[in-house]
Parts: sequence; C-alpha cells; structure tokens
Amino acid sequence: MKLSILDQSPISYGHTPHQALNASMELAKAGERLGYERYWIAEHHNFSGLTCSAPEVMLGVIGANTKSIRIGAGAVLLPHYRPYRVAETYNMLATLFPGRIDLGIGRAPGGSAEASMALSINFLEQVRKMPKAIKELLHFLYDDYPSDHMFSKISASPVPNVSPEPWILGTSDKSAISAAENGLAYAFGHFMSEKPGEQILKTYREHFKPGRVQKIPKTIIAVSVICAETTEEAEELALPVLLWRIQNKKGKGGKGVPCIEEAKSYYSTEKWSEIINESRDKMIIGTPNQVKQELLKLQKLYNTDEMMIITITHRYEDRIRSYELLAEEIIGK
Repeated sequence: MKLSILDQSPISYGHTPHQALNASMELAKAGERLGYERYWIAEHHNFSGLTCSAPEVMLGVIGANTKSIRIGAGAVLLPHYRPYRVAETYNMLATLFPGRIDLGIGRAPGGSAEASMALSINFLEQVRKMPKAIKELLHFLYDDYPSDHMFSKISASPVPNVSPEPWILGTSDKSAISAAENGLAYAFGHFMSEKPGEQILKTYREHFKPGRVQKIPKTIIAVSVICAETTEEAEELALPVLLWRIQNKKGKGGKGVPCIEEAKSYYSTEKWSEIINESRDKMIIGTPNQVKQELLKLQKLYNTDEMMIITITHRYEDRIRSYELLAEEIIGK
C-alpha cells in the first residue's frame, strides 16, 4: 500500500496563519523523509480555519524545500480560473521541479457564496462549462491543439520536459465519469463523501478510456486518520477536529481547531464516546496497527493501491507524529 498526504493547512486556535503555513511546509518535509509518495495541499477561500487560498504559492515554497516527494494541488478549483492560466502556473512549477508536479482538478467553490462571487463572475455557469474547461486545460498542458484551432499558436510557457500529472478529484459519479472519459487518474474523497464510494470507483473503471498519459485506471482514496500509540490517545487527539467540524457546521469554527482541553469541556464523556463512534465511518482513529487494518479494508473495498491521508490535530507536532507512526507501520520508516 502506498501512502500520500493531503493537507488542508488548518489553523489551530491561538496560532497565526503564518504558523499554519509553516507547519504545512514542515509536514511536506516530514512526508518526504518518511517515504510518502506525494503531498497535496488544498485550496480554500474565506473558509474558517483553513489558510491556503493559493496552492501554487505554497507549492513553490515546498518544492524549494524538498527534493523528491511529488507535490501538487488537491485541488485547483477550475471554475474560478481560465484553463490557460492554470496550465501556465503548473507548467512553471513542473519546470522548476521536474517530474514532481501533480495537478488535481476540482469543481467545488471552496468557500462561501460571497467568495465565489468575488473570484468568478458566474460560478455556476463555469461549473456547467467544466467539461470544456478540462479539455482546454489538457490541450494546454500537452501543447497539442489542432493546427486549425485559434489556440494552436500559443503555448502555456514555460513548457516543461515532464508535464504536470493531471487528476480529477471528487466524490460523485459525475466526477468519476469526467476522469474516466478524459483518460485521467481519479482521487476519491472518502473522508467527505456521503455516497457509496465503491460504486463510484466502479463507475470510473467501467467508463475509463485510455488517455495520452494514463493508459489504465489509476486511483487514490483520501481518508481522514488520527493515529497514536494508544487507542485512548488517538481518541483524545481526535476531539478537537471533531468539535471544530461541528462548530463549522454551525458557523462558529472561525477561531480554528480548538485544544483538547476545550474540546473535553464542550461535551460530556458519554457524548464524546457517541460522537467518536459515529465518526468512524469517515475517520479512522486508533493505534498504528488498528489504522493499518482499517486502511487495508478500504484498500480491498475500493480496489486501490494508494491511500492519501488527511490528519488534523490541534498541535502540529501531534499531526506529524501521527504520520510518523503510520509510516513506521506501513512504509517501514
């Protein structure tokens, strides 16, 4: 089983965005040291407690501070941007960091309706045009517009020796079919999906058409994990992110991920036990071996060989430790 990292660059309560972004860079460096396949950072806009509005900026910093781990966006929210500009940006990153750049493509707004309006003139109309935008983006990435097309005379320069690897990210049949019909790899967000993921992955494979780069289906499953040396410690570390998600649903998560003590005081022990048990469908919480066994079950269910792990804790050092324990158990580092 291959392991990768998905980072939403969360702010912990009492910390600054500067500290959160520095923690993201340190996480990428740790991921490389530990043998993770790739590190992706998410894009959000005016989203309470999340800091990264421009993955391409962070990827430039992270690429300069790492040497071998693949790095990418998880995902560029394409409806907000023109495909040509996205291709230019990620071609430049691929020129700076050859053979290491992934370009995840998503269609979510990534923030509030007001933020979407500020970013794009008509977000819903751009979502409707996503199929065309994806094809435009691929033509620019591969520099292969037909000679009679108006864009055949331009390139998304600089054109790298190795193009960024495009992925479609999503949680629905629609995103799976989009990836399949364009011959692209597909990353499924298990941690945020309310739908039966195994059927969505089956749809992807059934509709897959070999593309210019991807000749056979290729998938990643993104999974939420909290790993610690004991089950009790893992459950305790999970309390802040569980409370933060509850607060976000109520519009009260703006101060960031709370500390363990605050989380403990928010609900009774019995209530927390209930919340933890209810969360286990979308979050794996436990010791390295317990987490490994749950990941193996998902690997078999989804028929995939790569798991992308998203871990959020109040203390950034606990987050890195969770990734370390998992790497020791599965990767062997």
